[in-house]
Amino acid sequence: MARPPHESWDCMLPGPPSRNNGGSADCHPSGLLAFPSSSSVVVVDSRSMQLVSVLPMPPPTATSSNNNTSAATSSSSSLSPFVTSVRWAPFPLPHDLLATNQHLLLAAGDRQGRIALFDFRLRSVLLWFECDSVLKPGIQDLCWVQARSDWVLVSLSGPSLLSIWNASTGRCIWKYDVSPELFSCIRRDPFDYRHFCAIGLKGFLLSVMVHGDTEDDVVIKEFHIPNDSSELQKLERDASGTAASSPALAVFPLYIVRFAFSPLWKHILFVIFPRELVVFDLQYETSLFAAALPRGCGKFLDVLPDPNSELLYCAHLDGRLSTWRRKEGEQVHMMCTMEELMPSIGTSVPSPSLLAVIICKSDSTLQCVGKLYSTGSHSSFDMDFDNPFDFCDEPLSVYKTHLISISDDGKIWNWLLTFERTEDAQKDATNVGNGGGGLGDVPVLETNTSDIDGTADLVKQPDCVTSIRNSASYSTLNQIDLSPKIVLVGQLHLLSSTATMLAVPSPSLTATLARGGNSPAVAVPLVALGTQSGTIDIIDVSANAVAASFSVHNNTVRGLRWLGNSRLVSFSYAQANEKTGGYINRLVVTCVRSGLNRKFRVLQKPERAPIRALRTSSSGRYLLILFRDAPVEVWAMTKSPIMDSGSLALPFTVLEWTLPTAPRPVQNGPSRQASSSRDRTSVASVEASSTDSKAISTDEPQDDTSESFAFALVNGALGVFEVHGRRIRDFRPKWPSSSFVSSDGLITAMAYRLPHVVMGDRSGNIRWWDVTTGHSSSFNTHREGIRRIKFSPVVAGDRSRGRIAVLFYDNTFSIFDLDSQDPLANSLLQSQFPGTLVLELDWLPLRTDKNDPLVLCIAGADSSFRLVELSDKKTSYGPLPRAIKERFRPMPLCSPILLPTPHAVALRMILQLGVKPHWFNTCSTTRDKKHYLIRGTASGGGDLRGYMIDSPPVGDSVVPEMLLKVLEPYRKEGSILDDERARLYAAIVNKGSAVRFAFAAAIFGDSLEAIFWLQLRRAVNHLMNKLINKSPQKTSVPESISELDDASMLSRITSKGKSIPGSRKRNALDSGQLRLMAFEEEELWESANERIPWHEKLEGAEAIQNLVHELVSVGNLETAVSILLSTPPESPHFSTNALRAVALSSAVSRSLLELAVKVVAANMVRIDKSLSGTHLLCAVGRYQEACSQLQDAGCWTDAATLAATHLKGSDYARVLQRWADHVLHDEYNIWRALILYVAAGALPEALAALREAKLADTAAMFIVACHEIHAEIISDLVDSDDGSKSQTMAKQLSLPGLDPENEDVIAVGEFYEQYQRKLVHLCMDSQPAFD
Repeated sequence: MARPPHESWDCMLPGPPSRNNGGSADCHPSGLLAFPSSSSVVVVDSRSMQLVSVLPMPPPTATSSNNNTSAATSSSSSLSPFVTSVRWAPFPLPHDLLATNQHLLLAAGDRQGRIALFDFRLRSVLLWFECDSVLKPGIQDLCWVQARSDWVLVSLSGPSLLSIWNASTGRCIWKYDVSPELFSCIRRDPFDYRHFCAIGLKGFLLSVMVHGDTEDDVVIKEFHIPNDSSELQKLERDASGTAASSPALAVFPLYIVRFAFSPLWKHILFVIFPRELVVFDLQYETSLFAAALPRGCGKFLDVLPDPNSELLYCAHLDGRLSTWRRKEGEQVHMMCTMEELMPSIGTSVPSPSLLAVIICKSDSTLQCVGKLYSTGSHSSFDMDFDNPFDFCDEPLSVYKTHLISISDDGKIWNWLLTFERTEDAQKDATNVGNGGGGLGDVPVLETNTSDIDGTADLVKQPDCVTSIRNSASYSTLNQIDLSPKIVLVGQLHLLSSTATMLAVPSPSLTATLARGGNSPAVAVPLVALGTQSGTIDIIDVSANAVAASFSVHNNTVRGLRWLGNSRLVSFSYAQANEKTGGYINRLVVTCVRSGLNRKFRVLQKPERAPIRALRTSSSGRYLLILFRDAPVEVWAMTKSPIMDSGSLALPFTVLEWTLPTAPRPVQNGPSRQASSSRDRTSVASVEASSTDSKAISTDEPQDDTSESFAFALVNGALGVFEVHGRRIRDFRPKWPSSSFVSSDGLITAMAYRLPHVVMGDRSGNIRWWDVTTGHSSSFNTHREGIRRIKFSPVVAGDRSRGRIAVLFYDNTFSIFDLDSQDPLANSLLQSQFPGTLVLELDWLPLRTDKNDPLVLCIAGADSSFRLVELSDKKTSYGPLPRAIKERFRPMPLCSPILLPTPHAVALRMILQLGVKPHWFNTCSTTRDKKHYLIRGTASGGGDLRGYMIDSPPVGDSVVPEMLLKVLEPYRKEGSILDDERARLYAAIVNKGSAVRFAFAAAIFGDSLEAIFWLQLRRAVNHLMNKLINKSPQKTSVPESISELDDASMLSRITSKGKSIPGSRKRNALDSGQLRLMAFEEEELWESANERIPWHEKLEGAEAIQNLVHELVSVGNLETAVSILLSTPPESPHFSTNALRAVALSSAVSRSLLELAVKVVAANMVRIDKSLSGTHLLCAVGRYQEACSQLQDAGCWTDAATLAATHLKGSDYARVLQRWADHVLHDEYNIWRALILYVAAGALPEALAALREAKLADTAAMFIVACHEIHAEIISDLVDSDDGSKSQTMAKQLSLPGLDPENEDVIAVGEFYEQYQRKLVHLCMDSQPAFD
């Protein structure tokens, strides 16, 4: 099989993960799934379900040894421990072209306590963290946390040790041991990346805030979650003898405690114990809800909150998935569905185990883009023509999410979970959409016509946004009307079990196709692996994938051979019952094409001896079955195998058929020259007996169609027999000398290719013999006994015909060249796989030219399968560089994050500026089908700028053409965007710059940036509403949308009775990721108001204080006074509560009350943790000072909620701007800070933050998006009201600090042009890479 010179065979196929890997998995926001398998880390593209790469964990000795020969030799025998935790580093695609930091970094921890930071692009370890080399506490979990402007890595190691590591130096900066608690897992807070929590098996919860990279910057708080731990106590008594450094996952692998932060509600945790689900509130330090599993449900495995909805997905140990929905108005969750994640059809017995389930968050972010900006009730993004289950009832679909499950049989499952309407709900929604009566619920994303501060929302949302909010398709439905459905949409099959046998097809020219005819069988790029589970996996080495998997045996496959190139023969055996004794041998012929298994040699009774080995001839016509202490049987492998020529009753130790020969050049002489010993004494004659007197004949001439095999006997004697038709005869070789006979060990391995026989014994000696000349030689390897010897494939013109791979009994291997003067001195001990043992090996027989590389197939003890490419030069047997271009994939790998960094940045820029959708037409994997094509006529071959939707609003107009030219190879290969994402881009490309920027950010995995762009339009709308309300032309606004009067606002603030959480219902399937950057008064007020009923039934002084604080924040003063007056006199909080109650309900003189309250409040703030002083300030209307005190105390969300309830205009903007400063400089969340700056009208500060963060391209895009949104708003104002007043008002409503004449704006544009030119140079210097 000819290969282009730039391609390489180097690849690795991992085995299945197991419980020893801790059930760890992590999905990169761009869609790359990483999970551990044995001692390696596997990376898979979660969209196309294709294997991307495998990263073997280096062995312990290799982490500290120098790269010398002795170190390599020692490391070859040192095994890599199990990888137990993996976590992608949260580094986005860089915006700074001069930055040296990488964005695809992966942290991995193993069972010996080591933590490695992999550079995924280089496929190597970038940094080792300085772990304890004495105790070697196994790693339980990993988590990335932000500390100031840098990220630190947090680890759980051993049973109870939490450590924080500097990710730049690898040094530990903080440790905390919670013994005797047992840590289970660790998670980061999605609302504040400086905060994380770790939970223990007994309910111990540790909350940690990291303010910096020193020990004094870490603040901790401990909690305890009540639960039933009686089962754990019993397990601890049983496991009293385990190692003290073992983590909980090693000691109690089936007792799992996990938790997850709510992505929608701050301070809320979802915790699962083996049989209990708990909702815990960090702010109130108590459990809000607990539910036990019903009978018949398997124990919990993990809890996964949906990022966009009020749904919980809980995985169970029995392979099922339960869906829980929050009850409206309460923090109570109810199980609504139970689905199977391990289908029982076609699975083995016992059933495989479920190890991990994760949510693809990249799809969730893109779904936000599609829902907010696609037109119609459902967008083309939602339609999946590849899904046979998703065509007729698609309009019923409300919400979708992708789940990935991993099982221990090597399968990765991609599930699409959809929530659809029932028929009744669809009819109701249709009536609502037609204007008829029906549901009384408010639409999901529909915005109210007025803001909380009483100002009118004068700026309308564009049609592309409001269409989705007002359409009946997304109206709020009663949750009982949603019908969930789960569909399997993809699967990746890795190796199913540890390999026990490896077989490669080496058909001779006499081998024919299995379907008949005279066509010779060709060498195929397939390798067969027999496994411990009894399956046979067929590997397509050209695609590095499992092409097929056949369940053939019920136990371990102990022998496997090819019959030609399309059939396999395998065997297994099992002991019969104790009474009768003996063995049951099972022989099966498997057709690779059809998958049919046919048993032969089926006996009714058990046999005395089990089968020891199988040997098939190169043509696939003959099979030799070797038994333990029994004769060898010869079979003719016809369509119905028949036993041919009886059996050979000789004490064989090894036996091998000759390999196919290659024509030798004429100038080549005998294979052995003067260096070979030429002892002429004859070998002891071999007397062969047979059950058939006609089996062996010595008087028939040799025929071209005959095949021969060499063998060795127990006494060391050698022989060569030839099989022709149904007869076996002596080959009559030229015997070597008698000293050639082994005297110190049995021959344990043999390889035979005419005219050479190579043998190895249990003492490590290697001997070879030319059967035509009798020349022979030998040497000692000084190693343990030899298990396998394999001749490398040869072709015409080869320099050497004596290259062999030798596998030793210590599971290491070497490569020797027997044609060299000193084979031992020129041997190569493979050191590139130092972390695993080699179980089986063979050469890949696909060479057709002497310049083709040598490829070695290896089955490792870590269940992996690897190909090693060796150079053909005598002096450099070493691995060649990895391929630049992928060899073969059934479909393109559309993962832009894998492109070289300059090319990835170029693609991001093209997507931002806007490219016509038909540019992606050649990317379609099924572009021959018309309905996959995006409409449009391809541009001419000259000016590529015709693909852009418009002239770039900023930067050099020539740059897009040059970038398109750089990306053209990827477009032709179809490796830019898959069909689904290309259709989504086509739906939103003309909806404005901001949504294109959000799409580009989501594609490259920066979800926070994507949410920022999605919220930018609303933030600018908020700013423009404020400017309009301040404008003197405000009287021109129609009365229908005028601001609320003071009486209505007062009525709302001082509402009589408790607040009603259902005043505006939230849909359980709302796009919740946008809540991470909430800033509008209505959103903040509703969020706080909905939390109040969760805490009304809580008891205790602290809970009451917190509840009063929440009620005051939302303006519900009457309920707050009622709670305060109910405080019993004996309570230590009685005096404080009474004072607050009197102040809140007072109607005495305003001026005197203000003076008294200011003094009392100032004193109370210093001594009272409940922030009672702010409540007194609220009682007298000093809301601005109350917000300042809350912000000084670190209650930023509470301050914003209070401001949203009572402040408006510039007062509210000041609160937002100070909050933005805190988020930027203390939380280091630039995207959330930018939204707050824009909403506060501080556009110059937003631009300065972008420039300070060296986000040159984003600063330019920010100006473009703001100007575009502003122009649309002004256009709508002018169109809605004619006359000179509207035009005058439009001129007064310019964006502060972003005028085109502004010096900072001009500087950003000039710098962006320089940025583009630098990017073009980097792209030209970088070669395309497709994998």
